[in-house]
Amino acid sequence: MKLHNFNSGPSILPPVVMQKAAEAIMDFEGSGLSILEIGHRTSMFQEVMQEAVQSVKSLMQIGDAYEVLFLHGGATTQFMQVPMNLLDTHETASYCDNGIWGNKAIKEAANFGNVQVVTDSTSNNHTRIDKNFVVDTASKYLHFTTNNTVEGTQWHTLPNTSTPLVADMSSDIFYAPRNFNQFSLIYAGAQKNMGAAGVNMVVVKKEILGKISRKIPTIMDYQKHIAAGSLMNTPPVFAIYVSLLTLRWIIEEGGLPEMQLRNTAKSNLLYQTIDSLPVFEARVAKEDRSLMNAVFFLKDQSLEDPFLSLCKAEGMVGVKGYRTVGGVRVSMYNAMPLSSVQIFCDLMKHFASKHG
Repeated sequence: MKLHNFNSGPSILPPVVMQKAAEAIMDFEGSGLSILEIGHRTSMFQEVMQEAVQSVKSLMQIGDAYEVLFLHGGATTQFMQVPMNLLDTHETASYCDNGIWGNKAIKEAANFGNVQVVTDSTSNNHTRIDKNFVVDTASKYLHFTTNNTVEGTQWHTLPNTSTPLVADMSSDIFYAPRNFNQFSLIYAGAQKNMGAAGVNMVVVKKEILGKISRKIPTIMDYQKHIAAGSLMNTPPVFAIYVSLLTLRWIIEEGGLPEMQLRNTAKSNLLYQTIDSLPVFEARVAKEDRSLMNAVFFLKDQSLEDPFLSLCKAEGMVGVKGYRTVGGVRVSMYNAMPLSSVQIFCDLMKHFASKHG
């Protein structure tokens, strides 16, 4: 039985990426060595890192004002590392609380300076993103999560502010074209749209660094990582290589415009199916629905377990909602083919015909 991988992360990868990664484990580009055992300071890996950095810059259309880092720790480490590098003790940063990850980032930032929560969607169970808020002009930066994986909401327009933007793009990086030059710092765990778990990408505008008074531990200092070319210590070599393969795939498939076309088609198909079947309901405001993670529910909660059991029996993997939210979550990252979404929609229609 073919499995359809709707996991929210680690998530589906393009088959060609997995094939090339598997080959490199046995023999990396004819070197006689595995990608798992090559030295990170060898010319072989230097070429991997350089191509990965240039691929990111090409896809984002950013210039020399920005540096691209590949670091350990995942996005959760960035909840701490961002304010450690950008926010002095007496200063204030603005944060958007649109779900579990934004809330976690707020708690970490409060350890380093003052935090002003400019918008909080808790009162509507994070089913809508409030965009009508004011950011204090003295705020060092505005932090927001562009796509809320757990709750199924996504920012489709940028916050209207002149304050430097800092964004957690872990679950929608490279899903569509964006004006990445409007951001001062972007970070993203690789394991959703950009590769395998184990590496975190940071894209930072150099001019925002070096403006705080605190002493930063060496391993947490962005400027030190920039100076070392992401090689301050042994980087996650294999994860970076898988990210490179994924970046190559995005470029070869037509880049971000093509990703946007595919992701729009998949999400339109799924949301139209949900809205057409009385058995199901999507509670997220239509204008804020995520193209990456569709979160929805059975109107009759007693039907949730039977539906999830049917999904499992039919090879639909990873569709159970997050433990604090419940319901159903279908993740449709770049590598997810439209055909899998169509098969899932057909299953929904079949289930609705039996229980509607």
